[in-house]
Amino acid sequence: MPLLLALAPAKAPAQAPRYSPADVEFMQGMIGHHAQALEMAALVPTRTTSEPIHLLAQRIAISQKDEIRLMQTWLKDRGQEAPDPGAPHGHRHEGMHEMLMPGMLTPDQMAQLAAARDAEFDRLFLQLMIQHHEGALTMVRTLFDTQGAAQETPTFRYASEVDTDQRIEIERMRKLLATLPAAHSP
Repeated sequence: MPLLLALAPAKAPAQAPRYSPADVEFMQGMIGHHAQALEMAALVPTRTTSEPIHLLAQRIAISQKDEIRLMQTWLKDRGQEAPDPGAPHGHRHEGMHEMLMPGMLTPDQMAQLAAARDAEFDRLFLQLMIQHHEGALTMVRTLFDTQGAAQETPTFRYASEVDTDQRIEIERMRKLLATLPAAHSP
């Protein structure tokens, strides 16, 4: 009998998680970041008749919703808190506080965007969404610059895709912005 016990495979020692606190912070923060992009995109249908702006907002809404679900799953699979992007501001996770993340619009900027219409809205929407996307690039760069972060393949792949997608959309928005009529001076 003792011989059988000796031949039984030893249990592998528990491995430390391959994700880091910076990975968790990135995913939680990016959920809040994406939530604001959804708020911005939701303004489009009632404020512009521009088909290219409508299409851009639809692409943003679809991709951001999918990515929020992906990030929530990533967090839950690792036993981490997965913020609810639809929760009232006072009930969001601490990591979702808008002022802590690069590129986030201030309440005044959101109000200005909500008050704009037609060509003024189009210009402001593009300018502010570019700012917002550039903030996401900063978040990715911060993640990659953090020692030990983004070591898991899914985390590295997702952050790399965010970087690529945001750069493509920024270029697309800059081109669209260049086609708009000049802004009127007050």
